[in-house]
Amino acid sequence: MASSWALRFAALLSGALALLAARAPTCPDRCDCQHAQHVLCANRGLRAVPEAPARAPTGDVLVFSLGGNFIGNISALDFGRYRRLTRLDLQYNRIRALHPRAFAKLSRLEELYLGNNLLAAISPRALHALGKLRILDANSNEISAIAPDSFASLESVIKLRLDGNAIETLQDAVFKGLANLLYLHLESNALRHVHGNAFATLEKLRFLNLSDNRQTSLSDARTFAPLASLSTLLLAGNRVQRVGNGVFQNLRRLRRLSLSNNSISALEPEALSGLSAVRQLSLDGNRLSAIPARLLDPLERAETLDFGRNRISRVDPAAFRRLAQLKVLKLNDNRLRSLAGEALGRSGALQRLDLSGNEWACDCALAGLQDWVRGAHARGWLLTVFVRCRHPPGLEGRYLDYLDSSQLQGAGNLTCAPRGSAAERPAGGAVGAVQAEPAQRSELPQQRHRPLVTDACHFNRLLLANVTSDRATPTSAVIRWGVGGGIVSGERLEIRVRYDRFGPAPSFPRFVYVGGGARRVTLRELEPGSAYLACVEGVVGGAACEVASREHCVGVVTLRRGRGQGRGQGGGGGTLQLVTAAMLAANALLLLLVGGAWAGRGLRRRLQSRKSAVHVRHMYSARRPLRAMATDAVCGDFTAYQTGRPPLRGGGEGDLIQFPCDRFLDNSGGNRRDDAMQRFQD
Repeated sequence: MASSWALRFAALLSGALALLAARAPTCPDRCDCQHAQHVLCANRGLRAVPEAPARAPTGDVLVFSLGGNFIGNISALDFGRYRRLTRLDLQYNRIRALHPRAFAKLSRLEELYLGNNLLAAISPRALHALGKLRILDANSNEISAIAPDSFASLESVIKLRLDGNAIETLQDAVFKGLANLLYLHLESNALRHVHGNAFATLEKLRFLNLSDNRQTSLSDARTFAPLASLSTLLLAGNRVQRVGNGVFQNLRRLRRLSLSNNSISALEPEALSGLSAVRQLSLDGNRLSAIPARLLDPLERAETLDFGRNRISRVDPAAFRRLAQLKVLKLNDNRLRSLAGEALGRSGALQRLDLSGNEWACDCALAGLQDWVRGAHARGWLLTVFVRCRHPPGLEGRYLDYLDSSQLQGAGNLTCAPRGSAAERPAGGAVGAVQAEPAQRSELPQQRHRPLVTDACHFNRLLLANVTSDRATPTSAVIRWGVGGGIVSGERLEIRVRYDRFGPAPSFPRFVYVGGGARRVTLRELEPGSAYLACVEGVVGGAACEVASREHCVGVVTLRRGRGQGRGQGGGGGTLQLVTAAMLAANALLLLLVGGAWAGRGLRRRLQSRKSAVHVRHMYSARRPLRAMATDAVCGDFTAYQTGRPPLRGGGEGDLIQFPCDRFLDNSGGNRRDDAMQRFQD
């Protein structure tokens, strides 16, 4: 008996222990473990890393979030049980120290976030076991120096953030071991000196941010020489005063270079050599006083140049001559009083130009710029570009492109050269636009300057006019045009006539080239009685305008074969008469169809009315012969109704009316009254 009770007690005790074990916590205190692979302890007011319960499945956890707490130190045992962890977030705490073996068991860790803490240094031993780490974020701490072997074992890291610290110097080979690093953030530190071999092993680096530091000079060509793959280099917000020759010469893949908000007063003549791939160069917010002639020549592919907020008072006319792909140019908030139109002449791709905030003196020195701006506006380009006069006082606040030549001639004390002289000719795409229409150019005074034309688009708009056609035959036509007075700047000029049949047929344009002095051309091998569209355009230096001109086109209709011009016109009248007759015939046919439909509708109604009368006579006919079996067709209801009356005399045959028997069926049951029918027969 006693043994049975003992067995029962043991069973109850084991069950209770099992139940307690099942209900034991598996999540660290004050944390959230709704997802088995994610332990969320962020913003819980923790002052230390919470200890995992004994039965917690820590081997399944991949993400551990501890951001936004008050954790001060990381010990060697805090993450010992999280061996499969791939992401650890310790941002926004008060961590001052990391134990050298704090991450020793985290060999699978890929992302480590230590930003916004109070770390003064990172021990090389603390990161030694993180061979698979790809992202290391240690921004906004108090790190003042980087030990030479701090990142020696982090060969898988592709992104390293050290911005927002207090680093003053980068020693040689300080990033040794980061062979696969792609992104390096060092902005907002206190960097004063970068050793020549600091980036020696970063051959794959693409992005380097050194903005908002304290560098005063960029003169060592070895500094950026190893960065053969670099595409973005940011050096804005430093104290750079000098940029030496060839300091960027090995950055063949660099696409963006920012030197904004420094103290650069001048660039060495070869400071930008090697930057043939740069698309964007920012030099705004410096102390530059001039843009010399050959400084920007290496920037063959530059699309954006920002020279705003400097002290520039002079721009060499040849400063931008090699920048054929330039789209955005900013010269705002400088000290420019004049700018030659030829300085912008080669910038045929320019889409945005900012010249505001300068000290423009609206005199004859700005005549070339005025011509260039007018030409751009006339072509529908740069419509928001305006040059506002600052000097002389009489023209202050006026816009340059609204002033005429007499106002520019009278402004200031300069003796102006005639417009259109060599000193005022813009190069490249510059156009000296006149205010008269092409048809009025012959009426301009002789002292008016002749526009300088250097490309086909300007020639089409400014000089080409009065395109007409005559002498049309069945297979040929003559196209004539006029060319106004102008100067073609040293380029070979040709006239091209493009013509094609007008209509739905597949387009097959043909071209005729003639010399620049020609004023007419005969188009041959045309189709008789066909319409053609012929367009005249200029070809300057072997290049036509990219935008096909529709302002200099004329329509041509060839005559029909075997007919003169008068007959051709008569044939046109006969064709018109034929079309008119066809339309009248179609209208008559339509009227006949409508009338026939209306007559048919009336006839159908009459036929239907006649059919209805016959049917009524059939139902109520009084002239049918009396049949022997007439009694079979009379319903019992009618007979029963008649039996209550005296016997009627036999009527004549014409007095009988036949009724459909079905009308007198008993609706309730559908049966006939056979007894009544029998009495009627008797």
